[in-house]
Amino acid sequence: MADDSADDALPPGASALTARTRRARRRLRVAALTTAAALTLTAAAGVALYVKFDGNIAGLDIDSALGGDRPEDAPHGSLDILVLGSDSRAGGNGVYGSEDGARADTAMIVHINEEHDAATVVSIPRDTLVTRPACDRADGTTAPEAPRTMYNEAYEIGGPACAVKTTESLTGIRMDHYIEIDFKGFEKIIDTLGGVEITTREDLRDPDSRLDLAAGTHTLDGAQALALVRTRHAIGDGSDLGRIRLQHTFVRALAEQVGSIGLFGNPKKLYDLADAATSSLTTDSALASVSELTGLARTLKNIGPDQLDMITLPIAHDEHDPNRVVPLSPQGERLWEALRRDEPVPEAAREGSAADRQQPGAEVTPGTPEGGE
Repeated sequence: MADDSADDALPPGASALTARTRRARRRLRVAALTTAAALTLTAAAGVALYVKFDGNIAGLDIDSALGGDRPEDAPHGSLDILVLGSDSRAGGNGVYGSEDGARADTAMIVHINEEHDAATVVSIPRDTLVTRPACDRADGTTAPEAPRTMYNEAYEIGGPACAVKTTESLTGIRMDHYIEIDFKGFEKIIDTLGGVEITTREDLRDPDSRLDLAAGTHTLDGAQALALVRTRHAIGDGSDLGRIRLQHTFVRALAEQVGSIGLFGNPKKLYDLADAATSSLTTDSALASVSELTGLARTLKNIGPDQLDMITLPIAHDEHDPNRVVPLSPQGERLWEALRRDEPVPEAAREGSAADRQQPGAEVTPGTPEGGE
């Protein structure tokens, strides 16, 4: 091994100042190499994390699947996103029971305005009767157009592409993006955020969804939150309408939670959420990367509970089947036209809807009630 002290040996006539200069230069070289190595390792770690997270995301090329027979994209900078909660029992979701196939357990159209400072969230009851367009099945065959079909069956027939196609047929609005999350993924995200606080004025119990909440304020973990948003029997008349109201309340509480924890200023929480979210999501291929999802999150970060307009598709009970609902006219057309024009939804689009007349059996509010601790 070379003797480092040899570098310090003075040649004839050299001064002590020259030796000190050489030692200083050697230390600078070592420091520079150490810094370069650290930066290289940090960059490599960052790339590895991006590759890991990108690899977590399941992306679907819905544009190719649907082709050119779609509504024109809005000319302004607004965004329309179809968000589905799947009731698939595949993989880890088998703990919620066994059912054949998968359906859209929850469906919301999220419209983000051009300024990206407000959003309209429209829930579509899964029992809504619609005309489903012709859709390609997974086995390569084509399911012909079907009138008076439950909205959530489109996903079961032809997966995400059919769900998007049916939604665009119903609304006349092109979906810019598609996001799907299953039961286990929903639980993981809520747990990663530290839970969500809600207050219920009455006991809420539903063995089917595994909901068991006494009246009072609760910070729901992932399993409890899932039970709440899935319940149909703990509220109202057991239809999907009371459940949707609960879901709207929960989304507002979730928005409050995201704002309260300072997510974008907390690298550890952001990392954990990225890991949980990307491993739980299926998106359209244009959104299936960390950079695109991060960009969407930044678009949404200034939209709090007060900037959310949450409504249900105006519907009426079907005159031939009381267990089904149908879109209400002309209210539904007014709703979709407002979104196409990137305008607030007018009150005339909400009048007379059975969704607005439906009252939950128990009052649930986000967070701690005013005056509470």
